[in-house]
Amino acid sequence: MTTTASATAPVADARALGLAHYAARGVLEPVLAEHGMTFQQQIVLRAAVTADVPQTPDDLITQVQGALKADPADVRATLDELLAEQLLVADGAHLRSTDAGHELLAAVGAETAPVTARIWGGIPAEDLAAAGRVLALVTERANTELAALTA
Repeated sequence: MTTTASATAPVADARALGLAHYAARGVLEPVLAEHGMTFQQQIVLRAAVTADVPQTPDDLITQVQGALKADPADVRATLDELLAEQLLVADGAHLRSTDAGHELLAAVGAETAPVTARIWGGIPAEDLAAAGRVLALVTERANTELAALTA
């Protein structure tokens, strides 16, 4: 039986956003664990692999800290783990993913692709576009509030 959101679905709010995040993360984390990887390691490695230009360690730490709101020292420790596991290597002042790093992300992506397709499949494009706009606005506003709190 396939379930879909009904016309009486709750209005999007912080709780709904959190529940969606943790439900999706709950699907991903067992796959990562099978590969000996944590959520934060996957985020840091993906940031390095998908960067348009080579990243320095500080670039990656700043990017991941901004995305996850994680302690920079924790992100640095995660980066050190990826270097120790040779998923990332230093290339002068920059970091690059190794073949093993690319292969690991590809394996995780391949394993989660069918689940991702079932989760996202069938959602009309206009709904995804609207959700994307709302989430981008919520993210922008939350980042502004966080900056004010930490100023």
